[in-house]
Amino acid sequence: MNEIRNKVDESGLIQLDLAQFKPHMELKGVDIAAQLWQGLVIKEKEFRSWIKTTDWQAFQGKAVYVFCSADAIVPTWAYMLVAASLNGIAAHVTIGKKDDIERELIQMSISKMKLDELINGKVIIKGCSDISDPAFAMVCLLNKLQPVVQSIMYGEPCSTVPIYKKTKEKNEN
Repeated sequence: MNEIRNKVDESGLIQLDLAQFKPHMELKGVDIAAQLWQGLVIKEKEFRSWIKTTDWQAFQGKAVYVFCSADAIVPTWAYMLVAASLNGIAAHVTIGKKDDIERELIQMSISKMKLDELINGKVIIKGCSDISDPAFAMVCLLNKLQPVVQSIMYGEPCSTVPIYKKTKEKNEN
């Protein structure tokens, strides 16, 4: 009887899953809309009072995104005051929506990725993931990998789409 062989394992293909770059810390938002006077503007004195009385420790170790859900023009200093209060408490702070902080954290995770085992490798990036912006993550990963790998494919080993293949340099002797 013939032994069953796993040709994917034997192929030398390296599979990367976008899920490994997804943030593992809790994401928490701070909506400053409730601090708007008549839903329109920030009054500095009242806003600074809110900053002083808010328990920022509730955001300890979390990734925090600061935003305003109201259609108002919020001065930059207001976001800066919130961020300054969170720095040193939260693990990461950004201005924007939940998708924005997720993109930032994914990009940071990809940038820290060690490439030693991927040099001249044939890489498959798995496409199925619950990341909010998979195209963004794919391009970040492509930008990181392309300078060092032999080829990049998208999909599963049984059905890949070629994305990049390093061209062979011609010897000019």
